[in-house]
Amino acid sequence: MRLAVPAVLAHLATMFMGIVDTLMVSRLGTEALAAVTLGSIWVFGTLVLGMGVLFGLDPIVAQAHGAGDGERAGLALQRGLVLSALLSLPLGGVWLYTGSALRLAGQLPALCQLAHTYTLVQIGSIPLFLAFTVLRQYLAGRGIMAPAMWILWAANALNVFLCWVLIFGHLGFPRLGVVGSGIATAIARGVMFLALALWIVLAKLHHGAWKGWSKRAFEWTGLAEVLHYGLPVGAQLGLEVWGFHVVALLAGLIGATALAAHAIVLNLAAFTFMVPLGISTAAATRVGNLSGAGDRPGARRAARLALAMGAGVMAVSATAFLLLRHLLPALWQPAPAVYALASSILPIAAAFQIFDGTQVVGCGALRGVGDTRPAAWFNLLGYYGLGLPLGYYFAFHLGMGLPGLWWGLVIGLMTVAALLVWRVQRRI
Repeated sequence: MRLAVPAVLAHLATMFMGIVDTLMVSRLGTEALAAVTLGSIWVFGTLVLGMGVLFGLDPIVAQAHGAGDGERAGLALQRGLVLSALLSLPLGGVWLYTGSALRLAGQLPALCQLAHTYTLVQIGSIPLFLAFTVLRQYLAGRGIMAPAMWILWAANALNVFLCWVLIFGHLGFPRLGVVGSGIATAIARGVMFLALALWIVLAKLHHGAWKGWSKRAFEWTGLAEVLHYGLPVGAQLGLEVWGFHVVALLAGLIGATALAAHAIVLNLAAFTFMVPLGISTAAATRVGNLSGAGDRPGARRAARLALAMGAGVMAVSATAFLLLRHLLPALWQPAPAVYALASSILPIAAAFQIFDGTQVVGCGALRGVGDTRPAAWFNLLGYYGLGLPLGYYFAFHLGMGLPGLWWGLVIGLMTVAALLVWRVQRRI
């Protein structure tokens, strides 16, 4: 709990930034909301690949900290910063083709152009956000969660203010609409990195690990170790995130109303997902620390407890989705058709909450012991072997529309969760 609570609050703060963007942009109309949804799909769907690679630091730093090897943890931090700079280049290149990629996916040209401009203004924030991720994972591996949490919430306050100013044209600034939302998010990301780096230096959180830059930070063998753990995590996260994003693109084929309704429900589901995601971070740290210290029974106990916590909190979320299905969509003040469709989807989203919480915690526990490859294969099977094909069949062949897509997600998540629990039982 000591590790999980600040991690949960940090992940909630990360998600809240996106929710604020959609809440404020939704006042501009359904088209603006749909465009930001498409832009966010491309931004997060690509950015998560770089984040996943950098999550390869988790087993290295956590196990080094558990073994009392501070120098190894500090060297991993340096290598993570090197990789964050290198990863920024291909990601920035991909963002330059946002509009073209979305048009190839069959989305409306007007929405694609608006989503393209929303993404384009954020390119400069890529290296800063990835560097922030490296600092956060380094601190998490050493059991230090609070600094990232406080900085993320401060960044949220800044983002709200900048969105208010730039989207609607207050305080003498021009009314930039969707583009203003993208600029606000980019500025907030840059401030996050600078603030966390300053916190680490002033609070001396690098002491006992950081030995200063050395040529070893650029050695291929060291970078390859991070990639060995991180590439499967990037693949796993990418497969999972794009499973949901493909559903969003398919919803766009149904129409703007379906896409807007999907965006609302996905925002709510993603927000509740931040709680087990924080528990997953704590599981990776705790299991990794205990594994590094040679305490396998303790690592096994921590993994099982984390799984129970993840399923438990998502049972609460599922209940809230059912009981508040007519109230939650109203927060976005959507058009009546969008509101009605979103309300009808929430009970289906409630059905997969427990599976979603279980699978993400299982991934974290396995990451703590460096067993990162199976989760990628499980996601490939669950989403792309079962969930997405069935969802497409339900939606377009059986005529179920958006609900059919979401039932496909339920089946996919159920499969992934079952496989990951089995793997945790065998491996830890």
